[in-house]
Amino acid sequence: MRVRAAGLNPVDWKSRAQEVFLGTPPYSVGWDVSGVVEEVGFGATGVTVGDEVLGMPWFPREAAAYAEYVTAPSRHFVRKPRALSHTEAAGLPLAGLTAWQGLVVVADLRPGQRVLVDAAAGGVGHLAVQIAKARGAHVLGTASAAKHDFLRSLGVDEPIDYHDPGVEVGGLDLVLGLVGADSDLRWLPSVKPGGLLIAFPGGLADSVVAAAEERGVRTAPLLVEPDRMGLLGLVDLVEAGKLRVHVDQEFPLAEAGKAHEVGESGRVTGKLVLTV
Repeated sequence: MRVRAAGLNPVDWKSRAQEVFLGTPPYSVGWDVSGVVEEVGFGATGVTVGDEVLGMPWFPREAAAYAEYVTAPSRHFVRKPRALSHTEAAGLPLAGLTAWQGLVVVADLRPGQRVLVDAAAGGVGHLAVQIAKARGAHVLGTASAAKHDFLRSLGVDEPIDYHDPGVEVGGLDLVLGLVGADSDLRWLPSVKPGGLLIAFPGGLADSVVAAAEERGVRTAPLLVEPDRMGLLGLVDLVEAGKLRVHVDQEFPLAEAGKAHEVGESGRVTGKLVLTV
C-alpha cells in the first residue's frame, strides 16, 4: 500500500521510548495508515489494486507505518469511505478500533445505558463518544472546561471538568478508562454494582481490581487488535454520518519528531496525523 497519511497514537512514543511491545531497536513505529493499494499477492481478499484503503496492520507487531509504503495481510484493511480524506482516515483505525472493541465487543453497550468516557476529547475518547451515542447510550465525558463545547458537538450529554474535585456522578453502567489507575479509582465509586470498568493505558492496576471487587464492579483490560469487522463497523458509522474524525494537527512525514513532541504534551484534541 502506498501511504498517503499515517496517524499518531500514544503507543507510538511509548514504543519509541522502548516502554512497550517492540523490544530492542532498531525498529520503526506507527500503525495507522490510509493510502492506495499498489499490489496484491496470492490469496488477497477484500481489496484490489487502486483501492483507497485504511487500516491498522500487524498491531502490536511492527508495522512501520511512518513510511511511503506498508505491506500487510489484505484483511487488515478496508476501503476508505469517500466522506473521509486520507488525513482523516489515517486517524481512525487504532483509536476507532480501541473504542469499538471496548464499547461494542467487550461491553456490548445497549441503548439507555450510562457510560463515562474519560479523556473524551482525546484520540480514542472523541471517537468513543460518537460510537456510544450511535448505540443509544447516555454519555458523560471528562475534559477541561475549555473543551466542553467540543464534547457537546460530539454528542456528550454531560460534560465533566476533571479539574473539579467536587464533581459527582452516579449510576454508571460503564467507565471507559483512558487515563490511568488514579482516574479509574476516582470514577469507580460511580459505577453501579454489576457495572463494568474497562482500562486501556497500561492495563488494569491491582489497586483498581481490588477496589472494583469490593464494590461488585466487573473489570476488563483491553489491548486493541486488527479487526476487519470492527473497521467495517466504523466505516458504516462514518457513511451514516454518525462518526467523524477530528484532526487537531497534521505534519509532513519528515516532522514526525515534532509531532511526537506535540502528542506527548497531552493537550491534543482528537488526532495528530503525518502526511506523506
